[in-house]
Amino acid sequence: MDGLLALYIFMLAAFTGYEIIAKVPVILHTPLMSGSNFIHGVVVVGAMIALGSAETPLEQAIGFFAVALGAANAAGGYVVTERMLAMFKKKEG
Repeated sequence: MDGLLALYIFMLAAFTGYEIIAKVPVILHTPLMSGSNFIHGVVVVGAMIALGSAETPLEQAIGFFAVALGAANAAGGYVVTERMLAMFKKKEG
């Protein structure tokens, strides 16, 4: 893979991760969780690139599991964030 293409993909993943994280109020989202979710997004993009260049069935299986586990990890971070935001909503009644 060309170095410029790899840099472009990294920058695209970084921008996308930042935009998603920026939607959560800062007071409710610790920097550790923000960084963690951002890194998980980058890992998923990297795993997809590795899966795309896989040639043998073993490489494809490992790539598939990398993408699946990375996506589950990233989604789990957002689920935790959603639950945390729900704790601060006013209760009706």
